[in-house]
Amino acid sequence: MELLDVVDEHGVPTGETVEREIAHRQGIRHRTAHVWILREGESGTEVLLQKRSANKDSHPGCYDISSAGHIPAGVDYLPSAIRELQEELGLSVCQDELHYCGQRIIHWKDEFYGKSFVDNQVSNIYCLWRNVSSEELTLQESEVESVLWMNLQQCKELVASGELKSCIFLEELNMLPCEKNRKSDW
Repeated sequence: MELLDVVDEHGVPTGETVEREIAHRQGIRHRTAHVWILREGESGTEVLLQKRSANKDSHPGCYDISSAGHIPAGVDYLPSAIRELQEELGLSVCQDELHYCGQRIIHWKDEFYGKSFVDNQVSNIYCLWRNVSSEELTLQESEVESVLWMNLQQCKELVASGELKSCIFLEELNMLPCEKNRKSDW
């Protein structure tokens, strides 16, 4: 049983907790941390996408954020983001390596495996500049099927056109810096 903090519209815990499954069944607002891994490639900035495991409770087999996860009750955004990077990809990082890109309010409904799924979350978005090869990563098989480096601009175009089977929001991709040295983007 995974307990999550119930939060207000700004992501501040209300003092109540809820089981993850109930949060998604009833649409109760909770928090997540999203980390996009970026690197400078030959054709410009590249983003690492993870392909979700076929066994995930939502969007199985779709391309997604480099690393993301629900924030357990009593835990803050950054420690949760660091834990998810370690668990899903085997990456060890320090808090100062994560650059805050902004916060998103996410609310959508869908159906998976014949059950209603309501996502109502406040997400802090971070980027991590790390030139790591796919082979250097240790993927958590229950969460991540594979990873793929893609040019950031191409990724935006494929998400906008719907050509990439993903659960990525263009709004979030547009929050990412296009170049490593443009700290004003953070």
